Amino acid sequence: MSLNVSVHLIEQAKTGKVQEADFVATIKDSLPYAWGIVEGLAETLARGEEWANHAVPPPSEKERAQLLRMMGGDAIRGAVERHLGIKLAFQNCHNVAAFDPDKLDSSAYQEFISIPSQILNQTPELVDC
Repeated sequence: MSLNVSVHLIEQAKTGKVQEADFVATIKDSLPYAWGIVEGLAETLARGEEWANHAVPPPSEKERAQLLRMMGGDAIRGAVERHLGIKLAFQNCHNVAAFDPDKLDSSAYQEFISIPSQILNQTPELVDC
């Protein structure tokens, strides 16, 4: 799953002056399933929750690919985090969490990104995801 990049955005990239808002709009349009997940997580944080988690398997491989693309691309994930004001963390094919970027010393964040949590979040059905 790649981003659907416009000629306009390609021209910006060639000059080295990409407008992040244009990049974020491309992400939102190209990865609607993943965008919906992280936007929902951001809304949960905005309501005052310490952290938000989405651990529901995607309905198809198409949606799983969108989520993996968003989480796996540093530039994509970083732009989304800055736009939504969150810190994303990712454990497997679909377990995504959002945290307040100013509270990354919290026990919830430290637990989510810990090696034991990563190990305990593995299951045989996720081996090939």
